[in-house]
Amino acid sequence: MPVASLAMYVSPPPLDEATRLFWRALAQRIRGHGLEAPEALDEDLHYDEAWFRPDLLFGQTCGYPYVRQLRGKVQLVATPVYGFPGCDGPLNGSFIVVNTGSSATSIADLRGSRAAINEPGSNSGYNLFRAFVAPHAVDGRFFASVLQTGGHRASMEAVSSGAADVASIDCVTFGNTQRFEPDRVAGLRILAETAKGPGLPFITAASTPARDLVILRRALAETIADPALAEVCDTLSLQGISLLGDADYETLAAFDRDAAGRGYPTLA
Repeated sequence: MPVASLAMYVSPPPLDEATRLFWRALAQRIRGHGLEAPEALDEDLHYDEAWFRPDLLFGQTCGYPYVRQLRGKVQLVATPVYGFPGCDGPLNGSFIVVNTGSSATSIADLRGSRAAINEPGSNSGYNLFRAFVAPHAVDGRFFASVLQTGGHRASMEAVSSGAADVASIDCVTFGNTQRFEPDRVAGLRILAETAKGPGLPFITAASTPARDLVILRRALAETIADPALAEVCDTLSLQGISLLGDADYETLAAFDRDAAGRGYPTLA
């Protein structure tokens, strides 16, 4: 049996159950089109472990790992369209957030401050952040320190609590948190917005036959458009899909190269 994993947007809690319900409906449609699909998501797999599984039927990755590690190892199925501020169709940006007590009015005011990142492999929390800061860096540095938190929610908490001064939070995570856990963002203020790039794509294994890829895309579009799934998709703020290709994701690699070209290869 092939594997399915959707672990990128499963918190706050309402998203967890909605994701399970969404997959159940999507899997039923996939099977209805004659393709084998698991009844349930594999929730034991670490989110990035699923990306490299040769039996991956359906998963979701971040665009930055895609351009750095996954090209040729997976196939792009579709890019989701989410309905939050900061999203522009399949393109997503990040919000540069500071504590509500911060006096900063621009990123330049934060020179020598403390940054929080979720992890260096993140597009929204690192790649877009670094691209935003790069024009202001001097001799490869801008921040006094960089705290790696392990997740966007932890980065928001670091800024809210005063453990860090600034972080870069993707618009979908920020929107979900504001919607379902408003207390978590009550201590934050959006200072600026980064450039946008393609959002987190749904993927399948490189070995998935072309015919099966067509089925996945068809079943995905039908599931999102199904009135019976309207409440589930609303909880996920999932409005549709866009069929982007590898060339579209090259934008994220370009952000990486541009920062390095400015002498800022590492957020520091």
